[in-house]
Amino acid sequence: MLVKSMKTLAEVRNGALTAAYRAGLRSRTYRTATLNTPTVPHEVIPVTTVDGASLRVHAYGPADGQPIVLIHGWSCSIEYWNPQINAFADRYRVVCYDQRGHGESQLGTVGPSVESLADDLSAVLDAALSPGERAVLAGHSMGGMTLQAWAARYPEQVRRRASAVMLVNTASGNVRYDTDLLPLLNKPLTVSNQPVTLFGSPIRMPALVAESVLATPIPLPGGWPVSTVFKDRVMTKNATADEVDFALGIVRSCRPLTRGRHAAVLADLELGDAAAHLTVPTTVIAGSHDRLLPERMSHPIVETLTRTGYLANYHIWPTGHLGNIEAGERFNAELELVAQRADGRTAVAG
Repeated sequence: MLVKSMKTLAEVRNGALTAAYRAGLRSRTYRTATLNTPTVPHEVIPVTTVDGASLRVHAYGPADGQPIVLIHGWSCSIEYWNPQINAFADRYRVVCYDQRGHGESQLGTVGPSVESLADDLSAVLDAALSPGERAVLAGHSMGGMTLQAWAARYPEQVRRRASAVMLVNTASGNVRYDTDLLPLLNKPLTVSNQPVTLFGSPIRMPALVAESVLATPIPLPGGWPVSTVFKDRVMTKNATADEVDFALGIVRSCRPLTRGRHAAVLADLELGDAAAHLTVPTTVIAGSHDRLLPERMSHPIVETLTRTGYLANYHIWPTGHLGNIEAGERFNAELELVAQRADGRTAVAG
């Protein structure tokens, strides 16, 4: 009995140390001030998901400010949005949350899925916004997929909760075959150096090895070799050392189980025409050097929004996958423009 109690105590202690270490990775100090932890106070908004998981939700800035809700991507957390929190919290109410299992949010009893992504965002919006209040909703990568999933699952909420939407470095599906993140493991098949195509699209090698690398729940190491690979594959050569260290630190802080389970879900995620339910002005931003979700993966979304008449703007910037970090000032200027145009916060009919 004593041995069992000592073992349990050791596990709790080790878990606490691990949580503290991960929190430390998310809160490092950089010479680039915009990347640092915001100094403005924040409100903690209690949110519990339909399966009982507790989500970490923060609101920065004046309580009566125009709301902007930022939704992070795979393996990230609230801190990923530090550059935007620091830029906007003096005059906007900036709401961010850790997606389930990420940061300090619980993973819950329901595995990650299209439905849980949508349900969790709906719960956050219900808790963070006043009745009739609308917000600018911006989602990066998996966060953009979350917005599409939410719109398809809760189309009646879109015009009631959103004044405008921004989809950044995202896709609507086919991640397994279209990602260029690990090209040696998932490159187009060729015959005599000519790509083999089917219905105009390249046929790629089986992605089993690549998926195993991304979905295996093992810790991500640090150090110069990992930073070099991360910069080369996820960002661009123009990314600063601070930007690389900041982004990699946040990704490394993600629990391996969370990273692995969400990677497996994203590989099979197919949202189809979900963007058709984004019935508010929607801006799409892609990176011309994005290898994780290449710019071509935004085309179905843009085509859908063009057809429905809700495409506000489509931008292709010379960035990798982290557009709001690599082109921080440009991203902030675009977000400011979207927010100014959408400053009608009362819900509309429809």
